[in-house]
Amino acid sequence: MANLNKVFLIGNLTRDPELRYVPSGTAVATFGLAINRVFTTQTGERKEETCFVRVVVWGKQAESCSQYLIKGSLVFVEGRLVYRAWESEGQRRTSLEVRADRVQFLDRTKLGSQHPATEEVVKEE
Repeated sequence: MANLNKVFLIGNLTRDPELRYVPSGTAVATFGLAINRVFTTQTGERKEETCFVRVVVWGKQAESCSQYLIKGSLVFVEGRLVYRAWESEGQRRTSLEVRADRVQFLDRTKLGSQHPATEEVVKEE
């Protein structure tokens, strides 16, 4: 049986990316992404729903996201779902997040930098 874990999302950042470095020196950035869906109900009423997703980016791509993205930035994210479980203060915690393989900037970059509006940062392995 074949398996596939692939996610494609376009949405707006809910907050500025948070950049940190793990002990090995590798950069990791996290940000929230809001994905909106507009639809019409059977009664003809127009509704909108929003899905909030946590995105994790590693390496040079994390540094680029931290440097050029801000709250509200429109991005295309390609990645995979990652499920994590841990214990904190005696309680079991879980998280389902997107591990980004590629983040493409879809609007103007932070602070009007010289980089093109559609700069693409590709994961290096």
